[in-house]
Amino acid sequence: MADALRAFISGLLPSPRLRPDSTGSARRPVKRIIVFGRHPNPTSDYYFAARLAAPGMPDHQFLDIRDSEPADIDADGAFVILCRYASAATLRWIEREHPRLAGVGLFLDDDIPAVITGRDADMGYRLFLLFRAILPLRRLNRHLDIVWASTPLLAERLGAAKARILPPSPPEALWNVPHPAQNRASSETTIGYHASAVHVEEHAFLAPIIREVLAARPAARFEVFAGRKAAGLWKGMERVTLRRPVSWPAYLAETSGRRMDIMLVPVASSPVNDCRSATKRIDVARAGAAGIFSLSPAYGEADGSGEILLPYDRTVWQNAILELIDDADKRAAAAIATRMRVAAMTRLAENGLDLSGTDGNS
Repeated sequence: MADALRAFISGLLPSPRLRPDSTGSARRPVKRIIVFGRHPNPTSDYYFAARLAAPGMPDHQFLDIRDSEPADIDADGAFVILCRYASAATLRWIEREHPRLAGVGLFLDDDIPAVITGRDADMGYRLFLLFRAILPLRRLNRHLDIVWASTPLLAERLGAAKARILPPSPPEALWNVPHPAQNRASSETTIGYHASAVHVEEHAFLAPIIREVLAARPAARFEVFAGRKAAGLWKGMERVTLRRPVSWPAYLAETSGRRMDIMLVPVASSPVNDCRSATKRIDVARAGAAGIFSLSPAYGEADGSGEILLPYDRTVWQNAILELIDDADKRAAAAIATRMRVAAMTRLAENGLDLSGTDGNS
């Protein structure tokens, strides 16, 4: 699909808009906060869990939109947050309880129309996004008081939604985890690329790099999570462990219990990726790994902190990976630099989630 056609189709899809009388804040005092989404998931954990647990915040609960019609929920004074998705049952409940609610908000951390019209997502995921994230806006927009976006560029693209910027701020427990002591006598180096199913281009970028790296360093091993469209790029490669994507709780449990040496975070320039936030830093910190990140809107520019940010060039990435394999001290410095950045993310949650329109993160 040509870029112009993608942009045209994206423009035809419903987009979030605040209700006509919205002030961009809660309508009245908030007694409780209800977060609807497909829970558990990384979006609610990385953006809301720590903020809603901050001192002084109202009681909160996370409700799964895959459940049946919401019941036994006290709507009086509740501020409702839709985390990316809505179900028909959730929309019916909001419409029925609208007069009693303190407000309704929507959080987005992807340019969803760009994902739907982009190259990488499979048809099943595109349809899911259409029916759970896009079409519900026709009803949801009548009730929206606040829209949050994860990055400035995404907020800009949302335009009429007047989105407030809400960067990731994970609970410390999700990244500051103990790891087994590294065996300095071991010559094995573990490298990982843990991607979702919509990063086919990045898999194609990395596959020849990893083939050369593993040929040059026989003690190195590589682990990759890949969806159906990208899995074929890795089949048959020695010392490559190919994993299918797993549930969020399973991924958290697994990656919290073992250390990686190097984790790769390539980001190809695209309408989707240019709106992404730096949440992969959190996964790198949890693994205790040295990260290699793309120079990009998400991860910024190299700043001398010790974190490794590189242009999207195969030779540059291959040489950087080889250098990290050979230099344990550089790996340690890069890992510390990323952990410091993630610690700063976590501190953003100290003041909670502001519903009055004055949040300093917005």
